[in-house]
Amino acid sequence: MATASGQLPVLPTEPAVVPVEDGPQRRPTRKIRLGPLEVGGDAPISVQTMTVTPTHEADLTLQAIAAAQAAGADVVRVAVPRKEDADALAYIAEHARIPVIADIHFQWKYAVMAIEAGCAGVRINPGNIKKHDKVALLGQMADEAGVAIRIGVNGGSLEQAILDEFGGPTPEAMVESALREVRLLEDVGFHDTKISVKHSDPWTMIRTYRLLSERTDYPLHLGVTEAGPLKSGSIKSSVGIGTLLAEGIGDTIRVSLSADPVEEVKAGIAILESLHLRERGLDVVSCPSCGRAQVDVWTLAEDVQKGLEGIEAPLRVAVMGCVVNGPGEAREADLGVAAGNGKGDIIKKGEKIATVREEDIVEALVHFASEMAEEIRAERGEGSPVVA
Repeated sequence: MATASGQLPVLPTEPAVVPVEDGPQRRPTRKIRLGPLEVGGDAPISVQTMTVTPTHEADLTLQAIAAAQAAGADVVRVAVPRKEDADALAYIAEHARIPVIADIHFQWKYAVMAIEAGCAGVRINPGNIKKHDKVALLGQMADEAGVAIRIGVNGGSLEQAILDEFGGPTPEAMVESALREVRLLEDVGFHDTKISVKHSDPWTMIRTYRLLSERTDYPLHLGVTEAGPLKSGSIKSSVGIGTLLAEGIGDTIRVSLSADPVEEVKAGIAILESLHLRERGLDVVSCPSCGRAQVDVWTLAEDVQKGLEGIEAPLRVAVMGCVVNGPGEAREADLGVAAGNGKGDIIKKGEKIATVREEDIVEALVHFASEMAEEIRAERGEGSPVVA
């Protein structure tokens, strides 16, 4: 990896674990760059998604990138299956406001075009680009251009030789596929590498990344590939990605869903927030309801969630529906309600500040949450958000 000074990074002989305040301790990795974004080392874990637009429709793709960025994406990947897609990369890379990674399969020449176009990174699949001399060429070109390469191994597209050697897409097979590609790049002095070893089965994915993390200090990109639709895919991804992050493994993530890329970003951010790896934003917590509930908690929680949309602040809002756990749980939140008997006690920072009718609970919580968000922005010296 060539740094701004042109020198290769020097790793400490005994790197200290990078601490994360009140969260998992990160596995130490070398730091690389995706354009202006740092990845690995002590850099924050970044969230990635992938556009679903035809990449050659450049303006449409830029709109999709902007939507992903607005949702909180740090990096975006675009597919490059055709030459017209590769031709559009320079325009996209110039106008996108977050780093763009070109996703290359089969056609190594498109990877060359992506590097020359100014993309921040290129993803190559060892199972699809089989010419080792071309991989070495890409390493040389990427090093000169300051472009990162992700070696993206997928359980469904391993090289036949690897499958024959290991008897299938086992964790050992995927790790070996990745490391063989790493060696090709290292042979030409390239080290600005990130690795992923994705599988559609979360348990296989977890075991594969654990094995890989023991054998390399390159930053790792986590994901359960082909996870599925929004609901089931989010669950699989939370299990796979969340387990590894809790163990300190992982430097970037993507929740791969059969859904709008914005939903991928939201799910990825939620995983990081739940593990205290990213400052949480607005978080609505609510009881699951039970026979003690004296209010329709399910409907109330949904209405509160909708009412609070657009409030951007690190606030936890609790919606509780009984007199047993409700008051205590609401006191643990920044703002909460303990509802029952046709009314709701509004609790702010552990103190009851109001009692309102049940039909006024949503309006009251939105009002006080908005006030608290303004207070947080004022404390940070931030202006009020512009409302379109």
